Amino acid sequence: MFSSVKVVLLLMSGLLIACCSKTPSSSSSSQWYGFGTPLTEKNIAAWDIDVGPDGVGLPVGSGTAKRGEPVYLAKCAACHGDFGEGMGRFPALVGDHASLTSDRPNKTVGSYWPYATTLFDYINRAMPFGNAQSLTPDEVYGVTAYILAMNDIIKEDTVLNAETLPKVKMPNRDGFVMAQGTDIKADACMHDCEVKVKVVSRASKNRVTSTTKE
Repeated sequence: MFSSVKVVLLLMSGLLIACCSKTPSSSSSSQWYGFGTPLTEKNIAAWDIDVGPDGVGLPVGSGTAKRGEPVYLAKCAACHGDFGEGMGRFPALVGDHASLTSDRPNKTVGSYWPYATTLFDYINRAMPFGNAQSLTPDEVYGVTAYILAMNDIIKEDTVLNAETLPKVKMPNRDGFVMAQGTDIKADACMHDCEVKVKVVSRASKNRVTSTTKE
């Protein structure tokens, strides 16, 4: 019995040495692990769809509220309502500007969002619900225009594209401020950090959160 176990261990040791001594070349490293495929430009483009506040990343295309209305009614209204009022647990997209100063602000696209390009980015990335990224760039521009028009931010015949959309100023653009405080600007500690933690600022003092109690 002992001899059999010893033989098996010797064989396993030999196999391990053989495997470890085989080093893959740089050209065959992708085949060495047996999984994964090389990335193509098309693969990367499918993920590289973010749009910045300045419009960087907006695709070629255009749309107006008139062209976007039928798309919205067919693919968005079931959740957000025909007039953007919201249905059930799905949020409203229109109005309620006065609520931002209340204890329960209703943060709609028209009342809260600082950049129109963010609306395009979100629709293009995540909508319609259950069938994300199924809209063409023209359809996304159109739906974006329709929602902005329902909020009286642009006119129905305003043409939105990569040049005009970043120029749309949202009502609450100036309602956002840069975060302040030494805790925000301090460099992150990676080693030999202080054990004692000192609170140097509070969100309530920076007007980030409400100080009222319910």
